[in-house]
Amino acid sequence: MRAHAHVGSAAIAMICAATLCFATLDSMMKYLSTRYPLSLILAVRWLIQAGALAAWFVPRSGTAVLRTSRLGAHLVRGVFLMLASLFFMAAIRALPLADATAIHYTTPMIVAVMAVFVLGERMTVPRALFVVAGAAGMVLIVKPGSELFQGSALLVLVSAVCYSTYQILTRRMADESPAALVFYPSLVCAAVFGLAVPFFVDGSLAIPLAHLAMLAAVALLGTLGHFLFVLAFRLADASALTPYTYSQLVWATIVGWIAFSDLPDGYSVAGMAIIAAGGLAFALVERRRARTLLAAAPVGD
Repeated sequence: MRAHAHVGSAAIAMICAATLCFATLDSMMKYLSTRYPLSLILAVRWLIQAGALAAWFVPRSGTAVLRTSRLGAHLVRGVFLMLASLFFMAAIRALPLADATAIHYTTPMIVAVMAVFVLGERMTVPRALFVVAGAAGMVLIVKPGSELFQGSALLVLVSAVCYSTYQILTRRMADESPAALVFYPSLVCAAVFGLAVPFFVDGSLAIPLAHLAMLAAVALLGTLGHFLFVLAFRLADASALTPYTYSQLVWATIVGWIAFSDLPDGYSVAGMAIIAAGGLAFALVERRRARTLLAAAPVGD
């Protein structure tokens, strides 16, 4: 089993850079979504990402790395990723970027609950506290009874549930190659949104060169972010890197302020802090638990 004595600065930098890519990507998509059909934006994003993944994996490992006997399962995962992407995009058209990002960070809490029923995992006290903290933070952000709660925030929650389902299905396919796990869902998204484009895009639609460049940048940033995550996880364990993924909340706040003059109010900031603190504490507890189990395991083989 791979073990890392510490988390290197290179891995931390890659995670922070990846989350900056995702926050910048989301801001560009928010801008473009008020001007162009969602199907067009998402088709371009996922088509370029699927092509980039194939261009990266196939020359290095051959087509064998993409072979699978569980194509149906990959297609189902792709559908949930597609729905998560669609609902999140629909939400950020009206929702401040930082608020949407924070609500979507309830995904780990939803996964923790779903894992009990789907994967048979135990709901430990730390996990239960983690879920409660996430729910409390989410309530502060969406403010039940407000217009935000009635509209776009619900779309983000639906997106988070879809993405949580995608993650649960991924964990049930741990024996598949990482290349197949990331490539096929991207291909499904590209195909579905691509097929939808003719129904929502007028043939006379004119897209300025600057917006075409932004569409390409969205796809490239998404691809770069995923690659940085993969490279970072090669250098350090996931449990050690998880706390640094919450840097996206900071990036989303900064980018949202610069691009749209959106700043979260006091309740939203408190909610973000609770979600991040709960996630950080849970990651530390799980990391300590993993180390204890590793130390107690018999040496051999």
